[in-house]
Amino acid sequence: MTGREERVLETLVAEHGRTFADEAGIKLRNTPQPLYRTLVMACLLSARIRGSVALATTRALYEAGMRDPRRMADATWQQRVDALGEGGYRRYDERTATQLGDGAELLLERWGGDLRRMRDAADGDLDELRDLLQEVPGLGPAGADIFLREVQRVWPEAAPHLDAKALQGAGRLGLPEDPDQLVKLAGHTEPAVLAAALVRAALDKKIVKECLRQAENQDSKTG
Repeated sequence: MTGREERVLETLVAEHGRTFADEAGIKLRNTPQPLYRTLVMACLLSARIRGSVALATTRALYEAGMRDPRRMADATWQQRVDALGEGGYRRYDERTATQLGDGAELLLERWGGDLRRMRDAADGDLDELRDLLQEVPGLGPAGADIFLREVQRVWPEAAPHLDAKALQGAGRLGLPEDPDQLVKLAGHTEPAVLAAALVRAALDKKIVKECLRQAENQDSKTG
């Protein structure tokens, strides 16, 4: 590991170290409602749609009252479509409205609407937890990884969770593509914050260029 790598990562975290849950207005705690809202956010983010739209739609569903599995299940299909449209999530609104309703019903029937029961059932086995998450309609491997990246903040057994997308961001920045090395390089940075910053680098080439430029400027000042 080099001083330049440390500077690149320090710049990235300082400028873009904000979790997606934070950006969506979710105050993540190990309680049913914020965990469910994070799951919904993961479903929306995993589709081929701009992240800003997915996050705006996460907020729109909350503002429309669909804050937990019971309220999501009790909403009509049209109410879900309307809330998705309010957030700008129009490309997949009809299918997603159905998936959100079906997913809420599954969570109610199998887990009593509480994702902590799913966590307990996995009993610390992350592969089992990932499989259980993917039983939720609309939540595939990418969505499960998004959820785990975020909830590692309150579910320590999931940390550090740096998935393929986060490691892709590391590669673009010229950083190690090994989770353990990245965590060590990041020092006291929360794994959830580190993961979110790296994912933003994977999604936006401008972030990569800016972080590398700032690191080069620091090198030139100290050289």
